[in-house]
Amino acid sequence: MYRLTIQTQFAAAHNLVNYQGDCENLHGHNWKVEVRVAARELDKSGLGIDFKVLKRQTNAVLDGLDHKYLNKLEPFLDLSPSSENIARYLFEQLGEVLNTDNVTVEQVNVWESDNACASYSLD
Repeated sequence: MYRLTIQTQFAAAHNLVNYQGDCENLHGHNWKVEVRVAARELDKSGLGIDFKVLKRQTNAVLDGLDHKYLNKLEPFLDLSPSSENIARYLFEQLGEVLNTDNVTVEQVNVWESDNACASYSLD
């Protein structure tokens, strides 16, 4: 199994729901997103998936979040936009556009700061 990982980012505001502390107030992050996929086989060019395709599809999903107030977006109307929930949302959305017989999204990591990350995977 081959594993490929890309990193990208988006900026957005949010506030945590049902949380006691500063993060219940409106605030923003420059989120870093890492997407790891697995490929069973390589194509004739020796690639599991072209990094350009992986980045383009990831950025297309992130465009829906970039420079937005996450609490007002449909996926988070009834769900607190925590890093954990954002990671799961991205995992599911990316799975819809990237998963094939050969390629599977394995894990999404969402960094809200240089030292705080949440991950979602099927494991």
